[in-house]
Amino acid sequence: SSVSLKRARSTPHPHNFSGGGEPSCVSMKSDRSMPHPHNFSGGGEPSCVSMKSDRSMPHPHNFSGGGEPSCVSMKSDRSMPHPHNFSGGGEPSCVLLWLFVLMMFMLLRLVLIRQHSTQRALQINTLADIHQPVDDVLRRVLDRHKTSMKNKYESLFEGIKTVENKTLLNRIYTQLYIIEGESEGVNEEHEVLQMEKTSRRQLQDSAINCLDIFKTLQELRSVLTKGIAGIGKTVSVQKFILDWAEGKANQDVDLMFVLPFRELNLIKEDQYSLHGLLCDFCPELKDLDPKIYDQLKAVFIFDGLDESKIPMSFKQCEKVTDITMTSAVGVLMTNLIKGELLPSALIWITSRPAAANQIPPTYINRVTEILGFSDPQKEEYFRKRISDEDEAKRIISHIKTARSLHIMCHIPVFCWISATVLMQIMKQHHTEIPKTLTEMYSHFLLTQMNMKNEKFEKKKRRNPKDLLKSNRTILLKLAELAFKQLMKGNVMFYEEDLRESSIDVTEASVYSGIFTEIFREECVLYERKVYCFVHLSFQEFLAVVYVFHCYESNNMEELQIFKPQYSEWSQNVPLDEVLMEAVNKAVESQNGHLDLFLRFLLGISLESNQRLLQGLLTPTPINLETPIEHIKRLIKGSENKQHHMSTERSINLFLCLSEMNDQSISREIQQYLNSERHSEVKLSPEQCSALVYMILNSEEVLDELDLKKYTTSEEGYRRLIPALTVCRKACLTTNSCEKLSSALQSVNTHLIELDLSNNDLQDSGVELLSAGLKSLQCKLETLRLSGCMVTDEGCSSLASALKSNPSHLRELDLTFNHPGESGVKLLSDLLQDPHFKLEKLQMDHGGKIRMNPGLKKYAVDLTLDPNTMNSFLSLSEGNRKVERVLKAQLYPDHPDRFECSYQVLSVESLTERCYWEVQWSGFGAAISVSYKGIRRKGGSGHCEFGYNKLSWSLDCSNNRYSVCHNKQETVLPAPSSPCNRVGVYLDRGSGTLSFYTISPNTHMLTHLHTFNTTFTESLYAGFRVYYPDSSISLCEIRMETDHL
Repeated sequence: SSVSLKRARSTPHPHNFSGGGEPSCVSMKSDRSMPHPHNFSGGGEPSCVSMKSDRSMPHPHNFSGGGEPSCVSMKSDRSMPHPHNFSGGGEPSCVLLWLFVLMMFMLLRLVLIRQHSTQRALQINTLADIHQPVDDVLRRVLDRHKTSMKNKYESLFEGIKTVENKTLLNRIYTQLYIIEGESEGVNEEHEVLQMEKTSRRQLQDSAINCLDIFKTLQELRSVLTKGIAGIGKTVSVQKFILDWAEGKANQDVDLMFVLPFRELNLIKEDQYSLHGLLCDFCPELKDLDPKIYDQLKAVFIFDGLDESKIPMSFKQCEKVTDITMTSAVGVLMTNLIKGELLPSALIWITSRPAAANQIPPTYINRVTEILGFSDPQKEEYFRKRISDEDEAKRIISHIKTARSLHIMCHIPVFCWISATVLMQIMKQHHTEIPKTLTEMYSHFLLTQMNMKNEKFEKKKRRNPKDLLKSNRTILLKLAELAFKQLMKGNVMFYEEDLRESSIDVTEASVYSGIFTEIFREECVLYERKVYCFVHLSFQEFLAVVYVFHCYESNNMEELQIFKPQYSEWSQNVPLDEVLMEAVNKAVESQNGHLDLFLRFLLGISLESNQRLLQGLLTPTPINLETPIEHIKRLIKGSENKQHHMSTERSINLFLCLSEMNDQSISREIQQYLNSERHSEVKLSPEQCSALVYMILNSEEVLDELDLKKYTTSEEGYRRLIPALTVCRKACLTTNSCEKLSSALQSVNTHLIELDLSNNDLQDSGVELLSAGLKSLQCKLETLRLSGCMVTDEGCSSLASALKSNPSHLRELDLTFNHPGESGVKLLSDLLQDPHFKLEKLQMDHGGKIRMNPGLKKYAVDLTLDPNTMNSFLSLSEGNRKVERVLKAQLYPDHPDRFECSYQVLSVESLTERCYWEVQWSGFGAAISVSYKGIRRKGGSGHCEFGYNKLSWSLDCSNNRYSVCHNKQETVLPAPSSPCNRVGVYLDRGSGTLSFYTISPNTHMLTHLHTFNTTFTESLYAGFRVYYPDSSISLCEIRMETDHL
């Protein structure tokens, strides 16, 4: 018999009709219409009973002819207007039969009205025990499915799947940190670098539990979860399924299907229907009618998109809507993801970041990212993994002291590697504990060799050299596989990949059985095999082993991948040259796929690490000075380069030096941080990346970080922003408001005071910044946005942010902006509102002029004071130009006149913020700022600008610049092109006086020098002209606010 199940709340009891013969079939259906009445005619025994529920039955049944009725049709109807007419011959038992039919009819009607409230219908085409409710039958099938999934996913295996390697997932599972990700803009950088950036990344407001992956305020159909190799994507899927199967979560879901791409790859050429495919993966569901899938809530989990070799075309794809329709596996996957096939199903896709862009954002409703273990979760893992509490404490303490190892422990697999190694080394008092990645992975390899030796050869611990030598042949074959597949970007290997490295399937099975925690074999669909290393990082480590083996054996063909373009390497190429070219190759990579490989390559080049691997590799003398100096040059960079290394590549080179035990760059950066003369050294963007890395990983909270004192490019300033999260007060020059907003939302931020004054953020930047201010994680108490080109629109964004989070900001500085009356009122109202913490609001010095970009918003009109002018100077152009003359002029005596120095002061005093531009000609001039109390009589340095405590001066002559204060002269680097126009910016409040050269063609400002001091008196602009026929003119500054 055949059973077709549809969900219904109840199933009516079947009626048994007995007569001249046994009924052969019972069919119950719900239908709204039956246009034609049944006709009962002729003689004979009734052979069939058909019962249907219908809302209407327009015509009465007609019984005609003689003999016994051969068929009874029963329908439920709301009305039966005409009585039934019985004509013709026959037994009176027909009337009784009809009365019986009417009674059954009414009973069925009541039952079917109840059934009508559910959307799931029931069809049963059997005579077998129809009295049993169909819901129970379906429930038993679904329960079998849950039990099957529980049995399959309740355990984890370390190494191959054997009973002794089995561990219950719930016993060791540690919650991972999952956050909302970006829906667009796939991150393609090397995964370990992503992970290291994650360690210093600003964590979002709240983490997402993997069990709640589909739970948001909006209805979701599809979720993409990104995460690097070994970060816990598959384990998160496993936990999601297990808690469902155990009845702990997501009980509204009826079915769960896990379709790993590594298994689907094996049938990518085959034709399947979705129903057939699901039955192969879940045989316990074979009895379900295919039509029922539309009635049930199902979750499809596609694990490991990055491992997919299945072509999926979302633009041009055959449309499949029926789960019984046969097509290619890739077509089925595409239609499922697009929602053409089973549109009510939920879809969860996991992927490494670089492969996530295979799915168009249109078909993804939510993107999440697994960040791995947070610092507390790392410790939780080690305590669960290591039963001895004291041993666990010692291991955690060591991991914390070795910063690069601590960062790597964001990856659960690396926690396992570290625990495996350190548990063994702690027992060996003579063995030095590893502090670098290369040392840790070398010891992991030795640990595995010892475990294999004790397990299979029943021998005690052997000398490491002998141990590696006895396994050399196998290890080198695995190293060749690791290298060749790494260069192709593969982390999963199939039979054809093994053959390429001269490994047959039998050998691979043996290797996976011996090296269970290095090389893994997995049985998947139809018992076919796939292979992988324990983690991508270990594959990269073994790939480096193969590089050294190739160099030892003069196999330069394999190493040609690193050679410079249009050149050939001979058999005698020095190893240090190979290393240097590998550095160049890694730096050129857009996604950093060789970054960790490079770290291991340079790490193994150390003599101490080569000694660790003796027996596997022959120690090779290397001149490490060449690659080290090359890396230093790359980090220090050059401002003349058109393209700079990315932050990630810069940090990786910095870490490469650490792997080689070279700390010179670290010491230089530390000296720079401790120096008070930041502005004298211009940092490259690469150095900024290294500087921030050191600050973030120092685990110290800085009281203040004034990035305005650092001299670098705009790109350099942008790279410095992440350091704000580890300081309490910050002052910086940047327009990267999005990065700033992220910093303000950091869970771990210590920032309480932020000064962004004199950055042209404009309203758009303030809007981005306000998103950070709204966050409940934001701890900012003081925000200075003075001179940021903010209008009433920006004020509105700030007011909205403060209303969302009124509990933190106490002081807001919006001076030198253009808020308008409406902007002033918006924020002033908040100041008066007792619900807000805002205590101080500054909005003076506003106006239209403040909407000029850059320093022009502070432009002032100055004139020169003839009463201060030396008699060998002459004024013209409305007292805005001063010229040195040969003959003394007859000026009236005045106590303010400079007697011996060829100098003049301005009439106007300089208040708050002022900017002016000066053009000089001739052989030299001095452009200065001075207190009014500077001496006027005598020829000593007490009168000359820059040679006393009362004045600060910039001397200009023949493209040579120097600054001087209190007789302390500093010669400045010459500008790249000659220039005789200078900009001067004074900020009395912050105690800064800055000088800039101004390009004659582009009018771009180039910073020369900034004095930092505390001004205590009124200041005036001052000028000195050295030689006859030389002059200085105050320039007219063109404004750009006419459109406002």
